[in-house]
Amino acid sequence: MIVLYGTQGSGAAAVEAALEVAGVPYRNVDAASWKPGPGLDELRGVNPLAQIPTVVLPDGGVLTESAAILILLGQRYADSGLLPQAIEKRAQAIRGLVYIAANCYSAIGIIDFPARYSTDTDEPLRERIRAGTRARLHEMWDTFADVFPATPFLSGDRLGALDILACVVSKWSGARKHLAQSRPAFYEVLSKIEADPVVAPVFARHWPAQS
Repeated sequence: MIVLYGTQGSGAAAVEAALEVAGVPYRNVDAASWKPGPGLDELRGVNPLAQIPTVVLPDGGVLTESAAILILLGQRYADSGLLPQAIEKRAQAIRGLVYIAANCYSAIGIIDFPARYSTDTDEPLRERIRAGTRARLHEMWDTFADVFPATPFLSGDRLGALDILACVVSKWSGARKHLAQSRPAFYEVLSKIEADPVVAPVFARHWPAQS
């Protein structure tokens, strides 16, 4: 059985939703670097960096990075629709996953932990780093919305990995509120995706106040 390490409201929600779409059994372990306890101890035993999501595969292999995990699941469970079957469409879905990881997901770390990106301890400077990164993040989401139109899903004709990752990562740092104003059609697509009956319970568990 696949073991998934993560915690509420984290990127592990994307992997959890993908496993539900694929119909694959898995075991959840509540763990995060900021949550001391047995879950964190178990996570560090398989991933010393304590990153989440971390997945332990049935063969014992360890996989990190949300986009990489989703790509593997799409390849391993080809009938799930997590990745399109057609090579060209699959390439575009993978492009979108990497785009989110490189441009949107990475910005969250700067917003949450600006001290890691400056040797200056001045809090006003850190707040300027947060504000500038947040503005850049919202620009990246605008570009994503323009480049990856829904047909009717972002992954193609079925709900897939790209839809799931976009829904999860856009939950953070005010992206949804921004998109509701700047790209209302895309905002509605995201709302439709997370309301899908297969993944809706996952989103409700991770963001109960918004369900």
